[in-house]
Amino acid sequence: MTDLTFKIAERQDSPLILEYIKKLADYEKRLDEVIATESDIEKWVFDEKQAEVIFAYLNDKVIGFALYFLSFSTYIGNVNMHLEDLFIDPEYRGKGYGKALLKELANIVLDRGYGRFEWTCLSWNKPSIDFYLSIGAEQKDWNVFHFKGDALENFVKNK
Repeated sequence: MTDLTFKIAERQDSPLILEYIKKLADYEKRLDEVIATESDIEKWVFDEKQAEVIFAYLNDKVIGFALYFLSFSTYIGNVNMHLEDLFIDPEYRGKGYGKALLKELANIVLDRGYGRFEWTCLSWNKPSIDFYLSIGAEQKDWNVFHFKGDALENFVKNK
């Protein structure tokens, strides 16, 4: 594992970020939902600084990534790192690289003084759920809701 390193993404990494977003979406059987473009990544990650991305490198080869952003917890009065995406290439799974990437993110949380490190996981993704529980993460009883596209517009238009 000594050859594993991490690097915060830069603007020129936008195509690689999008590639990893699509890899994760494909794994989650949701590739048809990806409408993000390299321009979107450049705008929101690098221009607007609404998210950060870190890559995992093994011997100078990218093997995974994580995308995260900050949210605010009124209960603790501090920001949270919300891990939106984490993906390790399939041939590198089961070797501790995902755990090492999570530890790198946890170190960022501690170094920056954030209040909490959180993420969501699809309910059918038992291997990931089992992994998260095995490393001591707590599973909360929240359900996630969202609006997008037509549903969002219809909600706003209908009184």
